[in-house]
Amino acid sequence: MSTDAQTQISNFPLPAREDVPEGVQRLWDKSKEAFGFIPNVFVAQAYNGEQFQAWWNYFNLLVNKPGHLTNAERELLAVVVSGINQCTYCAVSHGAALRMYSEDPITADLVGVNWRQANLTEKEAALAEFAERLTVDPASITEADLEPLRDVDLDDHQIVEAIQVIGMFNMTNRISSAMGLVPNVEYHSQAR
Repeated sequence: MSTDAQTQISNFPLPAREDVPEGVQRLWDKSKEAFGFIPNVFVAQAYNGEQFQAWWNYFNLLVNKPGHLTNAERELLAVVVSGINQCTYCAVSHGAALRMYSEDPITADLVGVNWRQANLTEKEAALAEFAERLTVDPASITEADLEPLRDVDLDDHQIVEAIQVIGMFNMTNRISSAMGLVPNVEYHSQAR
């Protein structure tokens, strides 16, 4: 996998194309075609190709496929969690996605730093507050913590999906941070 020799995108060696499973090669090709670049997370995590594919399948199902929450709501959760966890890769890359889906770059940027200063709807604020609480103090979550979500008309399918997305990003943030992943430069200008 060729990268700029001056840019280190991970704390680990990057796999060569011939060293990754065929499914990873196809994902790289689809990404290059769709985005014009291959996300660094797709390259760096492919160092362990089979584990990367398992992560990607679940991540893709939760974040990219039609679900119970809107794309903007899922990206909101991603950015809130990633900001709290100070995961540069995910905050930047999903901040770009939030800008795209929300069509509001100012609010998206504010969410990445402090969601309370962003102009969120009541529903978005309830999701952000729950994401923060589940990220910061997961052991204290009780059924009562679901009530603010129900109060803004989220149904149980949406709430479970929110929990799954929050959990996925807490895991992914830890992987990305420990691997030292650097966001692709392309993310910084997307949807601006």
